[in-house]
Amino acid sequence: MAQMSSSEAFIKEYQERFEKKLRENEIDLLEHWKAQLDRVNTMRPDSVASFQVQITKLSEMMANRIKVLKKE
Repeated sequence: MAQMSSSEAFIKEYQERFEKKLRENEIDLLEHWKAQLDRVNTMRPDSVASFQVQITKLSEMMANRIKVLKKE
């Protein structure tokens, strides 16, 4: 098997680090939104309407975050 050139090795290492960081960021993101959903779930709303209000608030939080990320 032919040896990789140093630039190929660098690119491979950089790509692996990038993919690892991407996975870590995705895990952090999912943990954050799961915690938000868990918080809504434990509220035990009195009615469907109050539950819908909480879901709407969560949806608005997500929409705001998306908007901020798109601006960057």
